[in-house]
Formats: sequence, C-alpha cells, structure tokens
Amino acid sequence: MIPVMDSVPSRNTPIAMYGIIFVNALVFFLEIQLPSGSRQQLFYLLGLVPARYTDPAWAQFVGFAVDDYWPFLTSMFLHGGWLHIIGNMWMLYIFGDNVEDRMGPVGFLAFYLLCGIAAAVVHTWTNPTSTIPTVGASGAVAGVMGAYFVLFPQAQVVTLIPVFFYPLFVAFPAFLFIGLWAFIQFFNGTLSIWTVDPNVGGIAWWAHVGGFAAGVILCAFFVQPAKSCRRCAKDEVFWELPWLRER
Repeated sequence: MIPVMDSVPSRNTPIAMYGIIFVNALVFFLEIQLPSGSRQQLFYLLGLVPARYTDPAWAQFVGFAVDDYWPFLTSMFLHGGWLHIIGNMWMLYIFGDNVEDRMGPVGFLAFYLLCGIAAAVVHTWTNPTSTIPTVGASGAVAGVMGAYFVLFPQAQVVTLIPVFFYPLFVAFPAFLFIGLWAFIQFFNGTLSIWTVDPNVGGIAWWAHVGGFAAGVILCAFFVQPAKSCRRCAKDEVFWELPWLRER
C-alpha cells in the first residue's frame, strides 16, 4: 500500500519539513558522486554500527574513534539507494506538514531529530552485535507517523493498492493505515530476532518501532497550545476537543 495523500490540508508552509527533505536530497546527491568504496567507508564512519558502542575492543581494533556518538544523528541523513530515500521522504511529505502545523517549525525539527535518535538507540539495543552500518531517516519518519497517529486519527489517507496492472485507490482512516503499518514493523522486528543474522544487512525493523513509539510518547511535549494553532479541520480529533467544547 502506497499513501498518495491525506485529507487534512496544511495551513502553514512546512518550512522545517521542506528543509529536512532538501538536506537529505543534498546529502544523497553528494553520496552518489562518491566511488563505491568511499561510499561504503562513509556509511561505516557516519552510519550507525551497533557493535561500535557495545564492543569497545572490536571498535578500537577496526579503527573507530572512541566516544564518537555523532552517528546517532548523522545516520538519519544517509540513504542506501534511490528507493530508500524516495520512500522515506515521500512518507515525510505526506504526514509531516500537518504535524509541523501543530508543533511549529522549530518544535517539529527538534521532535524529528529526537525520534531519529530514539530509533537509533532502540536499534542498537536490539542488535548489539551487529557490525553492519544502518542508515536512513526511517526511524525519524516513523516518529512523525506516530505523532500523526495520535493527532489526526480520523484523517483519511488515500492509498494506492496495485491490483495486477490496475491502480486501486482506497481511503483508510489514519489510525487504521498507520496502525497496520506499525503492527507490521513490530511483527517483522519480532520475527527477525529468531530468523535474521544481525551481521547481514536488511531493514531495521526495531528502529521503525522505536521511532514510532518515541513519536507517540513525545508528541504531547511538542504540540503547541490550541489557542496558537490553526482552526481544526473536521477530521481532526484529539487535543482540541475540550477547547472546542468550551467555545
């Protein structure tokens, strides 16, 4: 299922969201200019390698700098290929503008980065022996989806479902679409514990789960007071209800 659009129009220009997309695109453009060997080295230096923090002896042996925690941040701006970055930035584009509406640009940027860091921490905790670099904005974007899940549960997400060669468009409530997505991440993450070698590359399921959980938990601390936000659309239900009843 590929989300095409949602039913909640943004009322302000999502400056922070566009800035994040621009930075990711710029970094990816610079990545693909590098020879494959240099690109791989970049992933090891700035991507997240869990064993770098759980096995200091190994990290020192292979030449990793001691006490360098920048990869928890830098890894979320690197991507492994065109489908990787397009998929992540498209999901951010669909859900990020409305979340930024509720948080403001500065709050949204801080929220996005914190969710990405939380996702990296969870990935390291669940894959402590992995020596494979993990890159991508998936964890941070999952956090944005978690916030959308809480703030706009009744919004409609128009989704493309390819049926053979026929494009079928179906509208799902956000709580159903994102809830199903989160369940799939959790299910595959649980399955990967017993079936996937941590030293073989793949999808960082637990990073998605960690980012989503961080988004659900942290969004309450970043949402602006209702009086400073735009007027609610009909399909927005959550923080606004008590304020709307009073008026």
